[in-house]
Amino acid sequence: MTIVMKEKKKKEKSPKPKYNMWQNSLYMIKLACTSGEKKVVVLGGMTAILAVALNLINLYVSPAVLSAVERRATPGELAVTVAVFAAALMLVSAASSYVNVNTMYGQISVRSEIITMLNRKAATTAYPNLYDEKFQKLLIKSQDAIGSNRAATEAVWTTLTTLLSDTMGFVIYVILMSSVHPLLLAAVLATTVASYLVSNRLNGWGYRHREEEAECAKQMMYLNRQVSEMPLAKDIRIFGLRPWINELYAKSTAAYTAFQRRAQNVYIWARIVDLVLAFLRNAVAYAYLIGLVIASKISVSEFLLLFSVVGGFAAWVSGILGGLNTLYTQSLDISTVRECLEYPEPFRFESGEALRAQPGRMYEIRLENVSYRYPDAERDTLSGVNLTLHPGEKLAVVGLNGAGKTTLVKLICGFLDPTEGRVLLDGRDIRDYDRRDYYKMFSAVFQKFSLLAGTVAANVTQTAEDIDAERVRECIEKAGLRRKIESLKNGYETLLNREVYEDAVLLSGGETQRLMLARALYKDAPFIVLDEPTAALDPIAESEMYQKYNEMTVKKSSVYISHRLASTRFCDRIIMIADGGIAEEGTHEELLKAGGRYAELFEVQSKYYRKGEGEDEEECE
Repeated sequence: MTIVMKEKKKKEKSPKPKYNMWQNSLYMIKLACTSGEKKVVVLGGMTAILAVALNLINLYVSPAVLSAVERRATPGELAVTVAVFAAALMLVSAASSYVNVNTMYGQISVRSEIITMLNRKAATTAYPNLYDEKFQKLLIKSQDAIGSNRAATEAVWTTLTTLLSDTMGFVIYVILMSSVHPLLLAAVLATTVASYLVSNRLNGWGYRHREEEAECAKQMMYLNRQVSEMPLAKDIRIFGLRPWINELYAKSTAAYTAFQRRAQNVYIWARIVDLVLAFLRNAVAYAYLIGLVIASKISVSEFLLLFSVVGGFAAWVSGILGGLNTLYTQSLDISTVRECLEYPEPFRFESGEALRAQPGRMYEIRLENVSYRYPDAERDTLSGVNLTLHPGEKLAVVGLNGAGKTTLVKLICGFLDPTEGRVLLDGRDIRDYDRRDYYKMFSAVFQKFSLLAGTVAANVTQTAEDIDAERVRECIEKAGLRRKIESLKNGYETLLNREVYEDAVLLSGGETQRLMLARALYKDAPFIVLDEPTAALDPIAESEMYQKYNEMTVKKSSVYISHRLASTRFCDRIIMIADGGIAEEGTHEELLKAGGRYAELFEVQSKYYRKGEGEDEEECE
């Protein structure tokens, strides 16, 4: 690793987690209780007790049988001893298996509850958080912590249970070893801790170099993915890329193999250290206990018991140390999840004033000296904008790409708050309201819309329950899509989205736009916003679609964004956004007469379409 990379790594050192592993453990226990899964905690405790019980039975079975032999017990007594231990093993093993199986379902339920909480946070968080890099990183890392049964939010229960059983076993074994010399106990403890620390350090080599491994693996995965996809298939054949790709793959494979060799060398040393320290521990225990046997201070059966206790004691200590290390790692993930769930919201939701749209009432939205700058941007996207959307007015917003049209719409809809100035609803700052209530004031059709897997009716109503079928038909009729939908085999229950349903119907671009219009009409909100929803349509289809919008938005305030100026001539007012503000304002005819930027842009677009029509005519001739 170069000096530059090391310095960069130091600068990018992860911040200290907000919660420690004990706080996170308590959080998980409380969550299990509040989510109706108290049995996870209870059964976890039972699992730990049964694990210790099973260990103790296995510990005593051989010494007990040997002791019976030493006493010259009768065959019947020996048989009873064996039968008692066999029955105990069977019962405890069966109980342990039963408890483990039933615990698993509760653990999955708790993780599912966290998944639900994260999904709710992602879906309802304030819109500016979607631009927040820190929040996005927390969300991505949180997904890793809930992604599988082995993820931290579920695996932590196994870790806590194992830690509990290891601690109980440690205490019991300390009591059993109280009869041996303290120096033996100290020697066993010292070699065990040393073995764990050295092995853990060496075994953690792969974790500490995971970025280097990931870089090698990423290159191979990239090449594998590229050569298996259709777009590159043509280039491979036309440009003869195969030798080059083979060379790149060979280099990435060699780098990955070299990394794995280094890793295996480290892991071998970890194993050697563990074996040497285990040998020393067992040698000391053997020597001490054999001395006691020779001195007739303990019997052979007691020797077997104590030697097993020494080995078991080392296992409990290693288990506790390893469990704490695992719990710490899992705690980092759980802390990330909690920080994501608790990420601050810049908008008021439940704490805001309730807002309900009054049927038939038309509202006014006013922007007062509004400026907005995106995070880390060097200048404002919009600056000092004053604009009023009058009740029942049709307002068109036009301008070049990047001028700030969509940003203006986001401010009007309340997705963003101004960095300066205010957005007012009938003279009241929208920041006073519950922002989710404010969203209910709008219906919208965006350029990128959500066509979810479901029926036509469900996509119109955006719900699978309490669907007003008559109203759905009415909105589909107004959107000009009724003939198409009713011609389908399943009508309004026709499934959409072939990514989920094999028998789903694929609507054309224009049909999908009409479906989105029907959805906006079904909501029946006071404001309708159309943010370049027809960008993928040809000029004629777009003009027809906007005419349909014009007909359907009577007695509603509406905002239209279009990059084709001719499509918005039906609007009451047109504003042109340029240089961070409103450069021109008026009707289509007034702006053309003014001869400014709007007129220039309209003339450029008109020439383009006239030229296209002329070329088509020449081709036809």
